[in-house]
Amino acid sequence: MTLIPVAPSDVATVVTTLELRTRPPARPMPTAPWRLVRWRTPSPAAYRTLFARVGTRWLWYSRLGMTDAALTAILADPAVEVHAVVDPAGIEVGMLELDRNEPGTCRIAYFGLVPELTGRGHGRWLMAHALALGWRRDTARMLVHTCTLDHPHALGFYRAQGFTAIARTLETFPDPRLIGLLPMDAGQAIPLLSADSRR
Repeated sequence: MTLIPVAPSDVATVVTTLELRTRPPARPMPTAPWRLVRWRTPSPAAYRTLFARVGTRWLWYSRLGMTDAALTAILADPAVEVHAVVDPAGIEVGMLELDRNEPGTCRIAYFGLVPELTGRGHGRWLMAHALALGWRRDTARMLVHTCTLDHPHALGFYRAQGFTAIARTLETFPDPRLIGLLPMDAGQAIPLLSADSRR
């Protein structure tokens, strides 16, 4: 067994890739008080606001550091679909992003609800929509990635929805709290290290 050192300024995580190769049988859509709304041309600012509201707790950061031009190119890509979960008051409380850039594959790029709604079974409603939208005539499989920074039940949730784990990788990246992309109190379950913390 080998322990691999990680710089105090970095974060390390184990990423599990899961796939679903058989279209799930039709079943009733779970009920929920929300709507799923397609964002066809979200502004970078609106997208980042929702992205941060959903993902700050889990240290989602990748889209926060992009330039407006780079993010706009992704959001304008016809192979990418962004959907917002909207509550009865019109407030965005979750997001679903699908990416079809790989032929025959629909990748769930981002999937989540705001922290106040997690752990209550509401993810089944959002996943039902993801599967309904993801499977088309040209879809051979759906992919999703989760990691050890995500909700502790995320991996079990995806497996319960029929996904099978097919790969595991290690990822390290600069701690987004230390480079100013996320507040210092983000991701409280993930220890914040610095050179000072070792003294």
